[in-house]
Amino acid sequence: MSDVQYAIKVRNLSKSYVKGRPVLQDVSFDIPAGKIVGLLGPNGCGKTTLLKILSGCIHDYKGQILVNGAPPGIVSKSTTAFLPDTTYLSDYFRTIDAIDYFNDFFYDFDRVKAMEFVQRFNLDPKQKIKTMSKGMQEKVQLLLIMSRKAQLYLLDEPLGGVDPAARESILNVIMDNYAQKSTLLLSTHMVNDLEASFNHVLILGHGRVLVNTSMDNVKRSGNSLEEVFKEVIGNDWEVD
Repeated sequence: MSDVQYAIKVRNLSKSYVKGRPVLQDVSFDIPAGKIVGLLGPNGCGKTTLLKILSGCIHDYKGQILVNGAPPGIVSKSTTAFLPDTTYLSDYFRTIDAIDYFNDFFYDFDRVKAMEFVQRFNLDPKQKIKTMSKGMQEKVQLLLIMSRKAQLYLLDEPLGGVDPAARESILNVIMDNYAQKSTLLLSTHMVNDLEASFNHVLILGHGRVLVNTSMDNVKRSGNSLEEVFKEVIGNDWEVD
């Protein structure tokens, strides 16, 4: 598989959990480099699993994957910034500890930018993660990811659980600070709120790729992204 023009190349990807049905079933797709990609689908369709595999957090899968031209691993992780949907930082880390950790670990991390985010988000750099609200913890994780000059950003529901007043602010942080010419793959249920931000869309359903196309093609169809989503998903908003 050639990595030319593509940030992600996936061939025949399958993943099952113990005593469960397959989460991803023989999935194949390419994601062009330099695009803002909406990753859509009902709950349980495999979006989070896919992001974890692409980020190198899940290894027991079948199929072939290239991320920035390399299989998921040490090399791809060095060029990929992953924002999961759960808090992963140690309870005893302070904000400044997390920043120093990322600064030591990732060559593309901008510590000055991270400290600017601390001020912008009104965070106490010496406050421990375990004493923070969920919203504060999410801000810390967001500033860590958006302070990297990564080639690929994987964001799992970054606006999930965020009140409408803060939603626009967080979206602006993401869109204004990801590295130019990089690829951003963003999982969301908020189709209407984010449609204008996407220039490519990947829709999953029942562990399979239902749509993988540019937003230009969606617009040429005469339908909105929400209409396309409802057409391919139907009423199947929940997958067992």
